[in-house]
Amino acid sequence: MDDFRIPVGTWIESGVDWIKDNLDGLLDVISFVMSFLVDGLTRMLLTPHFAVIIVIAALIAWVVRSWQLAIGTVVSFGLIVAMDLWVPAMQTLALVLVAAVIAVLIAVPLGIWSARNATVRAVLKPVLDFMQTMPAFVYLIPAIVFFGIGVVPGLVATVIFALPPGVRLTELGIRGVDSETVEAGHAFGAKPGQILRGIQLPLAMPTIMAGVNQVIMLALSMAVIAGMAGADGLGKMVVEAISTINIPKGVEAGLGVVLIAVFLDRVTAALGAPGENRSSLLGMLARRRTPRDGGGGTASAPAPEATAQQDAADEAEQAAVAPRRNAVGGGVH
Repeated sequence: MDDFRIPVGTWIESGVDWIKDNLDGLLDVISFVMSFLVDGLTRMLLTPHFAVIIVIAALIAWVVRSWQLAIGTVVSFGLIVAMDLWVPAMQTLALVLVAAVIAVLIAVPLGIWSARNATVRAVLKPVLDFMQTMPAFVYLIPAIVFFGIGVVPGLVATVIFALPPGVRLTELGIRGVDSETVEAGHAFGAKPGQILRGIQLPLAMPTIMAGVNQVIMLALSMAVIAGMAGADGLGKMVVEAISTINIPKGVEAGLGVVLIAVFLDRVTAALGAPGENRSSLLGMLARRRTPRDGGGGTASAPAPEATAQQDAADEAEQAAVAPRRNAVGGGVH
């Protein structure tokens, strides 16, 4: 038994070499597209004066969350400018946003498919377990082999690392929608696609947005690891600080990551329940409309040409107030 060994790593290396040799054109296209997206977004964030970006970020925070968060955003981003970290901070923000968008575009359809198909769910579950438990540094090895040093391997590793919670929470949200509500949609003659768009997705949206929030947070946690692959930004500064034992540089770069993380976390968490934050601009507008909508006027009758999808959505809104939150507390199957 001393000489017995299964060369799993060697097999994986052979597979990586085969991909590198036979799919080089596809890898070049992926590298070009990802570099274009990150570089383009970075230029968009750095071209205007930093005050313009700060004002836009503060307005977003006020619209979806609260005026307190808007003030905190101005202070936080102002501190980033004061520490002379604006350029690396925007490079990191661009990397995180592009990675999060790509991960969400993959995760949400996979989560919906998994929720509606038991076979897909059985196949995806061990794959997601593997992706979540594999050390994040390991993803950099094949990524660097495929794409070389730079922002692309860091982006690829970030997408892979951040993908699983988006899939899991999307599946959880869709499966957590009350079955009676879905049956009501079937009773009105709605097709599966109409039920998905008109009932399941709206009711599962808080859980799906919780998944988006986790995707963004995990993507931001990969900033330092992406910096080890050569991606510019705060992560690269942290790596340089570690290699030179530069405490001030490391603390400032780490604080910049924290400030960006707090802003993204609060904003994406608020997007799961738009209008419910009383201090937000959307919440104030919703309260202003309430008296006018609830006045003594005569309610208009439903239009005769209302579709089955709309009828099912109306019944879901009335009968499934509790199930809106049940999805968040359920387990992952």
